Amino acid sequence: LILIGGFVQLLAGFLAFRKYDHLGGAAFLTFSALWSSYGATRIICAGPISGHLLNIGAGNTEGFTAGSIAFLVLNAFLIILASSFNVVLLFVTLAMELLSICFLLFTLENLPLPFEIVVLSIFSILCFYGATASLANCMFGKDLLMMGPPLFTAGSSKKDIEDPPPCVCPKSHCTSGLRTIAELLNTGAVCGVPTDTVYALAASCKHPQAIEKVYRIKDRPQEKPICIFISNLDQLRAAAPPISPLLWEFMENVYPGGIGCIIQKGEWLKKLGVGAGYSRVGTQDSIMIRVPDLTVLVHLIDMTGPLAITSANPSGEVDSTHHDMVISRLGHKLEGVLCDGESDEVVASTVVNCTKIDESGITIVREGCIPAGKVMQIFERVKNR
Repeated sequence: LILIGGFVQLLAGFLAFRKYDHLGGAAFLTFSALWSSYGATRIICAGPISGHLLNIGAGNTEGFTAGSIAFLVLNAFLIILASSFNVVLLFVTLAMELLSICFLLFTLENLPLPFEIVVLSIFSILCFYGATASLANCMFGKDLLMMGPPLFTAGSSKKDIEDPPPCVCPKSHCTSGLRTIAELLNTGAVCGVPTDTVYALAASCKHPQAIEKVYRIKDRPQEKPICIFISNLDQLRAAAPPISPLLWEFMENVYPGGIGCIIQKGEWLKKLGVGAGYSRVGTQDSIMIRVPDLTVLVHLIDMTGPLAITSANPSGEVDSTHHDMVISRLGHKLEGVLCDGESDEVVASTVVNCTKIDESGITIVREGCIPAGKVMQIFERVKNR
């Protein structure tokens, strides 16, 4: 009976853990250990031959006494936790405390037999019901055997209730989330979006007032230009910019990825989809274009057209590497944030000036996630080819 009881408790504990019921699992595993320890010790010490062979007797039970006290202390914590879990687990832990007291009295050779019989009977009934109910409920995925409501629940104060986000914050892996952000951008909103480097603020190039808003949100100096993102290089080819073969070859080797190329600005940008925002992106003569290597952002750009992009952080501060950083720092100024978790990089893209690539080569304007040496290696390889 002792071995069967210990096994049932052990099985119930493992099943509870598989169901992510950590409290129930810890309780049943502890019950199994106590059940087995108490029963085995009781049988061994009851037999004069086995007790003599194992050197267990009066005056030599200090280890068992310490063990019973340890069970008492451990179970006291389980009682507190079980009271907020369910009625059955609470009564089982209370009965287990009585059994631990029996264990302690037994090691001190002062255990009344009637008390032991009553405690063992109560403990057996509660444990077998609790283990059976846990097994049945875990196996069938629903409450076939009632475990009872919790004795009390911790009340949450108003301060503990999580405040709603200051803006719309859909998940990037949901199509509905992507559509939500695309609709916001298409109506002239400014949103935080993930990129293949760090998080960025995005505005549609069709809405110059949205690009102006980006400057205000970031406190960005007006003399600092904003770049544009497109979804693929074919879009650029369709716009037919006056780009030399060397520059085309270089861009084919760096796109998509964390390198942005500054090229000559022109009316061809309007064919690319940069409408009313033409004068608000880049400088008067040049524009930085990047093709991101992030599927969700590429899909977003396909839904909105070219996006004006800049890092999602107050001007002069560190880049945002998680959507939570964007929400906490700028969420109250944005209409939405597309949540994509941790960013792939901790720094922004590398910016390369390609406006004089045929005459004097390229220059590194800003070294970011792609080392300047690697960029120059790519250029030299393309140039030699």
